[in-house]
Amino acid sequence: MERDKLDETISQALMGDSGALEKVLLEVQDLIFNLSLRMLGSVADAEDATQDILIRIVTHLSSFQGKSAFKTWVYRIATNYLIDYKKSMFSEHPLDFDFYSNDIKLGYVDDVEEIMLGVSREQLADELKLSCTNVLLQCLDPQTRCIFILGTMFKIDSKIAGEILGISPDNYRQKLSRARKKVGDFLATHCGLTETGFCCCKKRVEYAIQQHRLNPENLEFQKLKVLNNDLLFEYKDAMEKIDDQTLIFEELPNYKAPVECKTFINNLLQSENMKKIMNFKSGETYD
Repeated sequence: MERDKLDETISQALMGDSGALEKVLLEVQDLIFNLSLRMLGSVADAEDATQDILIRIVTHLSSFQGKSAFKTWVYRIATNYLIDYKKSMFSEHPLDFDFYSNDIKLGYVDDVEEIMLGVSREQLADELKLSCTNVLLQCLDPQTRCIFILGTMFKIDSKIAGEILGISPDNYRQKLSRARKKVGDFLATHCGLTETGFCCCKKRVEYAIQQHRLNPENLEFQKLKVLNNDLLFEYKDAMEKIDDQTLIFEELPNYKAPVECKTFINNLLQSENMKKIMNFKSGETYD
């Protein structure tokens, strides 16, 4: 949606037009879901966080003053929320690169094809790849993870990213460079997709199933609908050239949010708590 049209729709939403509010949230729900998925590592946690962030957008919409682009404002709300998110699986069971390295080295078992339940090894390996790359990001601390995702996967300009995170563009670029090197070095050593690493998704399938990290009956990443990137990214100019290893993350698909936004918004607007939500006063400012 063009900025002038979006600003008009936001004004209509603030005047109580539920249809306009729905359009505003539909405009950003996929962006929020993909950011949440990379930040939190699992589809279920990303779905929950997406709904929480959409509610925050509703409750803070009146504070949007147009000093920055609306999607920059949304990024700021989402990143502030996700960096401090404590309800995810990986928040309760944090990872680091040493643990993940040891898990990769030891994570192989003999072929036990019956546990694959008739699903092809190639399909299971694809699911494991999509899961593993999201899990790997959980080895970074939340702010560094957010910086890496914004710079490497969303390709957000350093000035805008600094504005979103409340740091200077130079500081952002330095932190992004360090994060890229850390992830790139790990991938170069461990990930077979880089052609230098020793890990192979196809060989880890049985281990992943036994550890309940992969469910042949529920390939949740492959059930998600893939988005055309043009629908998701407002920012087209890449920042610095990204290391070859971290290009793996650029190739990951972006998804359509599984949240049924229309149903969610209708339920929200019709709820008894909506008046309280709309009157909610927060000390947080995003614009």
